[in-house]
Amino acid sequence: MKKTKPTSPRVQRNREAATQSILTAARAIMRAEGVAALSMQELARRMDMRAPSLYNYFSSKAEIYDTLFRLGFTMFDAHIKELTQTSTGLHDELRIYIEGYMSFALENPDLYQLCFERPVPGFVPSKESLALSFGILNQTYQRVEQFKKQLNTSLTGQQIIDTVIAIAHGLTAMHLANEPHLPTGQGRFGSLIPIVLSILEKAMPIKGENK
Repeated sequence: MKKTKPTSPRVQRNREAATQSILTAARAIMRAEGVAALSMQELARRMDMRAPSLYNYFSSKAEIYDTLFRLGFTMFDAHIKELTQTSTGLHDELRIYIEGYMSFALENPDLYQLCFERPVPGFVPSKESLALSFGILNQTYQRVEQFKKQLNTSLTGQQIIDTVIAIAHGLTAMHLANEPHLPTGQGRFGSLIPIVLSILEKAMPIKGENK
């Protein structure tokens, strides 16, 4: 059996740096031209290399999308977890999630679209990437279950989160479509967040509190 020559740390660092540069360039194209507009030819041009050279780092355009899909969910998870460190309870956590969903989309519109809107025809995330995304979702379900016993509601933890996700996505999609230059909480749809939260609080009151 032919022995594989070990990769030196310097070569590995150079490869990792090149890989990150390719992903950064891919995100720039997706932001400027649309997520589905990514092409290996344009990516190679921006990297000042021949298109076949990209295949030394990624086997296909689908693998680039898949890598960015995982990156998007990893960043989204970290974003929400950082924000929820200041949470004072479930109702506050619902606010943080909706606002965090929108702020993530405004800061990372390319990853938001790739992860939550699936705009690329034919792209199907790998099993590993889907496992990552559903793992993050299941953690959210479990977290809400910890709070649910405090609520006067017949909704399951999954139903609560799925409702909040649908609301957060709807508000965010409309905000991005109409006023993407405005920050979270402002504009025609961003300003609806407090109203939506009031409705959710009335639908899921804390036990012992007046409705």
